[in-house]
Amino acid sequence: MTMPHHALEITLTRALTRAELDQAARTWPLAANHDATRLMAVVRAKSPGRACSRLRRQVDGRLPVDAIATHYPDPSGQVLLNVVLPPAALTTAAERTGQPLRLFVQGSVHRALARHAAEEANRLDLAVQHLLADTTPTQLLAALGRTLTHTPGATPC
Repeated sequence: MTMPHHALEITLTRALTRAELDQAARTWPLAANHDATRLMAVVRAKSPGRACSRLRRQVDGRLPVDAIATHYPDPSGQVLLNVVLPPAALTTAAERTGQPLRLFVQGSVHRALARHAAEEANRLDLAVQHLLADTTPTQLLAALGRTLTHTPGATPC
């Protein structure tokens, strides 16, 4: 039986220097985003959880890892998040709410993601309102259509 590969994303607490990235890539094949604050890795393991654990063991102490997450959602649309948090602080906060630790962390993450989505929607609403102050909705929609359909390297009609 062959073991599946899992695509994982590493979020870093700070950008890596070129030397740090090169050294880490010698230990584990990694691909960095444009500013070296996020890395991608493919890990062979029986499950996504084991893949996250295996990768964390390999890169912890060598990289300023904030979180490791599965890059693709599972069949139920969930991603696995591997975060090292101070257990005493989490346990105390969970006890204050009367929730089990797992439910407390899950709820906190869901609230943070919902807050981020709402903030992003508000940011986009403000940007559109700013654009509409200087142009008509028809002009803005036409510009948006041109931008979305523009293919780099294609010759205009």
